[in-house]
Amino acid sequence: MRIGLLFLIGVLMAGCTKTPVTNRSQFILLSSQEEMSMGATEAKKVVETSKVSTDKALQARIKRIGERIAAVSGHSEYSWEFTVIEDDTLNAFCLPGGKVFFYTGILKVTENDDQIATVMGHEIAHALARHGAERLSMQTASNVGAQVLAAALNVPSQYQTLYSQAYGVTSQVGLILPYSRKFENEADQIGVYLMWKAGYNPQQALKFWEKMAALSKNSQKTPAFLSTHPADADRIIAIKAYIPQLPAQR
Repeated sequence: MRIGLLFLIGVLMAGCTKTPVTNRSQFILLSSQEEMSMGATEAKKVVETSKVSTDKALQARIKRIGERIAAVSGHSEYSWEFTVIEDDTLNAFCLPGGKVFFYTGILKVTENDDQIATVMGHEIAHALARHGAERLSMQTASNVGAQVLAAALNVPSQYQTLYSQAYGVTSQVGLILPYSRKFENEADQIGVYLMWKAGYNPQQALKFWEKMAALSKNSQKTPAFLSTHPADADRIIAIKAYIPQLPAQR
């Protein structure tokens, strides 16, 4: 039992880093190299299992905007790649190490390069802030914590799996999901900063998210408390409050 507690303490003390722009302390167990390797592997799978757009002009446009934002990110060590996937889903994502994917569905919502830069900045921000590695680290610590706590409370071995599962539900609602919402808000802030630094108009971020809010208004949504994304209104209010805080000069 002592070994388990010492291991848990060691895990909790490991991997202290800071996010860019927001300067938030993080708990991350993975090294940057491990994370980037995982991103490269997953990116290959995405390309192999998706329909990559053959629209050369669109691919070039996304690459141009992506490279412009990546250039001000301060992470030239990332293997930046920007790919458009033929899919009507309203989505985009960035894998660790700078592999960015845009679905044509979300590009139909964007009205100009500034709004594409809004999405691009947001997704690149997730990679720069290492949100994927942070969430994986939190999940790992949560699982370790469940096992150690079950043993500490002398939960019979035949029930420890059930206890761990119950503990996992608690941590998911009480810790991991709130942090997912925090990650989304943080990516908004870092993303707005990146698009602004790259010379795009941050006011267009508000217009983009207002349009997304209008599209989702009549759809059935998960309650905000159990959602990994902040409520549309909260997101817009936060971005509107952040824009005046941008420095006077780039």
